[in-house]
Amino acid sequence: MNVGKIINYILLFIATFTTLVVFDCTLFKEREIPITTSSREALRLFKEGRNLYENLQTQKSIIYFQEAINKDPNFAMAYYYLASAYRYTGSSNGLYRNLRKAVALVDKYLAFAHPYTEDTLDFYNTLRKAVSLVDKVSKGERLIILGFQAGVYGNLEKERELYQKLVIAYPNDKVAHFELGTFYYNQRDYSLAKEELEKSIEIDPEYAPAYNMLGYSYSLLGKYIKAEKALKKYAELIPDESNPYDSWGELLMKVGKFDESIESYKKAISIDPTFYNSYHGIGMNYALKDKWEEGRKYFQKLYEIAPTDAQRRQTLYLMMISYIDEGKFDKALEMLQKRYEIAKENNDFMEIHRDLRMMGDIFLEIGRIDEAMSKYIKSIEVLEHSDASEKIKEDAKQGLIYDKARINLKEGDLSSAKSKAAVFFKQAKEEHNEREIGWYHELAGVIAIHEKRYDDAIKLLEATDQGNPRNLYRMALAYEGKGNKEKAKEFFTKTANFNEINYNYSFIRKKAQKRLSKL
Repeated sequence: MNVGKIINYILLFIATFTTLVVFDCTLFKEREIPITTSSREALRLFKEGRNLYENLQTQKSIIYFQEAINKDPNFAMAYYYLASAYRYTGSSNGLYRNLRKAVALVDKYLAFAHPYTEDTLDFYNTLRKAVSLVDKVSKGERLIILGFQAGVYGNLEKERELYQKLVIAYPNDKVAHFELGTFYYNQRDYSLAKEELEKSIEIDPEYAPAYNMLGYSYSLLGKYIKAEKALKKYAELIPDESNPYDSWGELLMKVGKFDESIESYKKAISIDPTFYNSYHGIGMNYALKDKWEEGRKYFQKLYEIAPTDAQRRQTLYLMMISYIDEGKFDKALEMLQKRYEIAKENNDFMEIHRDLRMMGDIFLEIGRIDEAMSKYIKSIEVLEHSDASEKIKEDAKQGLIYDKARINLKEGDLSSAKSKAAVFFKQAKEEHNEREIGWYHELAGVIAIHEKRYDDAIKLLEATDQGNPRNLYRMALAYEGKGNKEKAKEFFTKTANFNEINYNYSFIRKKAQKRLSKL
């Protein structure tokens, strides 16, 4: 499993020195990040949970973090890890609830709230008592938690600054370099990511997670031999875990070796039949072989063994992607509706909001404009009637401007699209939201293509997320419009062979293949 895909909101924290109280000691301050807890038993439970979490057994790790918190209600990093685990397993309520707890323990503030259900109130009241007893945590813990917070807000400049401070404060800590490397990885700067991950391995040559991330970094730099070497070392270090075989399967899928990839994923499942990520990989491999129904058999099996609603929702998401890729949009909407119903039962407003937006995306793709607009507007209304913070509501309204601009583009109304894009860009700049600034460049790039300003389009699209295959496809269209068939073919090939489990990819894989066949 590519840790980098989930690590944008999830930071691994492994420290070799632990302490039961925070203290100021120059010797350790600049070497290793301490863990702050008042309970040895909580620390033991935390370490067990962390080990499971490291090896992508995230669902199993949750109970250990919860029990650690029961032993020490002031355990900031346990709350942080629990937030990360909830985020990975698909519970946005868990993410924001526990992130709020973690940040409260270090600063007693957080700018947003999130709706949470009745059964969390006792836990939340316990946190309030814990917060009243907290004095401080270590500098490293503080930087990690606040870096996570900055990432959630899309403040990448602040996130980068905090991780760089982490490395400066703890230059000999493998985790500090791992976290900064992971940040660079998520920003698609794989060269800088590689440098930090190699520093992490220099400090501890047996630090398994760094080899996993290093393998992915090399792969995305096109250095497949080095990627293979890193992932083989990863497997040597933890041969009895499923994730090395899952990661190897993902590399094989990326380079188009679908049958070999399936076998590697099956090996991961043979070690742990509940290693859900590998079912994802097998299903996607079959989709990439245009054997969608065969792939959905694995998704269905996963749905049947999924232990939580969050996992069931994730499986329905994968089925939705498969149907989009196959061009069966009505079936994709059916899967999405089932996801939506689960979110409604759980009163999970953020997930309801996201599901409605995806419904809008599908309707927009097939030209059902009124229905797309209806879903986008309803997604905002859901949040407006929730107890989500004003910050979340304002961000959602900002997103609606982006969605309306996309609708204008679909309708061919370039004037309205340009006007909305300008408003969107102004607000994104005022908030220093680099993620939304990237989305503006997408809008502006597509507008430039429509206006046949192909050089402008290429320049704008180069400033977008190149890990989004839609942007690769847009680059191909711009080069094709310019008459540069060689570059167009290069980008259509990159798009067609993107080979990942990816929502955006499902919309354009077949389109890219078709355009490529005509060049």
